[in-house]
Amino acid sequence: MIDLEAHFSTTGRKVGYDDLMMIMEADNVVVESGDMVLLHSGFGRMLMEMGGTPDPARVRPNPYAELNGWDARLLQWITDSELVALIADNFAVECDPLLPNPDDSGPGARRPWLPLHEHCLFRLGVPLAELWHLSELADWLRSNGRSRFLLTAPPLRISGAVGSPVTPVATV
Repeated sequence: MIDLEAHFSTTGRKVGYDDLMMIMEADNVVVESGDMVLLHSGFGRMLMEMGGTPDPARVRPNPYAELNGWDARLLQWITDSELVALIADNFAVECDPLLPNPDDSGPGARRPWLPLHEHCLFRLGVPLAELWHLSELADWLRSNGRSRFLLTAPPLRISGAVGSPVTPVATV
């Protein structure tokens, strides 16, 4: 687990490669080939505290840290790390609404709306999972000086389904 909330709280930070590496080094997080990587921003905690009645003014724009999908070094790290799933407690793992594309070549330029989604889902086949409630796990891991745990997340058994909900269980 990479705990963005512990480092950026409610700053609305758009986390790029440099930020992610700083957090991983500070928290001694190691990502190995085959790992499912979880990103805890605190957004899920905020939603749960609203007791089933989300306040649109507090939800949009997202006040918590999100990945910056335009950061080419971040996308390359995702490829090079050989992670097998990217999981977050927010709406889209990456910023939404997105920051402007720094490489935008003007009107009519073809570019993805969600570049991290395009990179993970369509180029790498890496699934994304969103709106997981990670705060209790993140709190436990931080208080015990850990970032690793066993995660199982079997999908519902629905024949022919795509994007099936999962039932995640963390074992610490």
